[in-house]
Amino acid sequence: MTRVTFVGAGSVVFTRQLVADLLRFDDLGPLDLTLFDIDERRLAVAEGTAHQVAERLGRASGSAPGGELRVSATTDRRRALADADFVVDMVQIGGIEATRHDLQIPARYGLRQTIGDTTGVGGVFRALRTFPFLTGLTADLREVAPDAVFLNYTNPMAANVWWTSVVAPELTALGLCHSVYWTAHDLAGLLGLDVEDTRYRAAGVNHQAWLLEWTHEGRDLYPLLRERIAGDPELQRRVRVEIFRRVGYYPTETSEHSSEYLPWFLRSPEQVERYRLEPSEYLRISQENVDEFHAAEKALAAGELLALEEGASEYAPQVIHSLVTGTEREIHANVVNRGLVDNLPAGCVVEVPTTVGARGVEPVPMGALPVQAAAVNRPYVSVAELTVEAARTGDPRLLRQAVLVDPNASSTLTPEQIWAMCNDLVVAHGDLLPEPLRETLPANAL
Repeated sequence: MTRVTFVGAGSVVFTRQLVADLLRFDDLGPLDLTLFDIDERRLAVAEGTAHQVAERLGRASGSAPGGELRVSATTDRRRALADADFVVDMVQIGGIEATRHDLQIPARYGLRQTIGDTTGVGGVFRALRTFPFLTGLTADLREVAPDAVFLNYTNPMAANVWWTSVVAPELTALGLCHSVYWTAHDLAGLLGLDVEDTRYRAAGVNHQAWLLEWTHEGRDLYPLLRERIAGDPELQRRVRVEIFRRVGYYPTETSEHSSEYLPWFLRSPEQVERYRLEPSEYLRISQENVDEFHAAEKALAAGELLALEEGASEYAPQVIHSLVTGTEREIHANVVNRGLVDNLPAGCVVEVPTTVGARGVEPVPMGALPVQAAAVNRPYVSVAELTVEAARTGDPRLLRQAVLVDPNASSTLTPEQIWAMCNDLVVAHGDLLPEPLRETLPANAL
């Protein structure tokens, strides 16, 4: 029986989709699913959700001999991890309150973010809240499930997978994100094509990879995309289209995310209006996620059916299916750069095509990125590198230097403002941060 553990299972909508995607593979055999969360209320909803999905898909224990799903839930992490074959991580350390700090405190200084979970000031502080958890989680894994495959969904993806490689280099760890798939899916739709009839490969860094190969029946689709964009003035106001125009390759994350990774878009009210951006929109999204939890809790209590999306689109169930059954497929995954992208630093985390199947996990070497694409990626890599070093060394200056080199922050704030803003965030996040990094620093000290 394959044992799968969800860490942070209280993300009930995501848990629901992952369970449904897993159970739609009818050749996986029996599954033992353990749900872990520190929030007992959310954990109860996740458990009820998993049971309902299993019942609806005919996979409840006892109803489908040989293919059933057995579900358990616990707030004991080591118990949840023991003997796991796969561990899926989707935690959010600090919850919605920490997210508010990440967005609202910088906004008081005039620094605009949209999502704030990947790079820049929001990504730095989210990473530093998550690293201590990852240190403890991977220590447990090495003791109670050393052969488990660790599948991370938690942002900031690149920084978290990088930190995992520092504290637990022997673990098989993949960072999974749906951005490449949905980019290819949406662009195919824009051209009136089915994504399954196209071939695509991307490489770069998470949320800022580049669509390097994109064809239909051997035909390059980029000329068709340029024609489509040229005839649509509204498309031309999208952030990703502007990046495509300037860099020459289409980026693999939404315009909202992409806007905060560069200095071009959020630096002024005029640019925000021009590109139809919503600063701090993740506050709205986070509240909607809370509302979705309450709706699911209410629906389960009333015996109502929860909404299920059709089709298996998430990567974690696909990885599990491929490694269990030997079915070979290619996904895009975030892995340590060991000869995979020649012109990004060795040891950083890159997003590349990755084959999973009977031979295990095999990232595909992609050679050198187009020089301009790599140049755009490098500041992002530097923010992650400084964040990892801040945690590794306990040097609070490195924390601030990580924010200082972020293109969005440095296009808007002075170094003195960045130091002061980081002081405010350190105080706000308190003991969620590693202890050496809780220190405030004078803005102009030498």
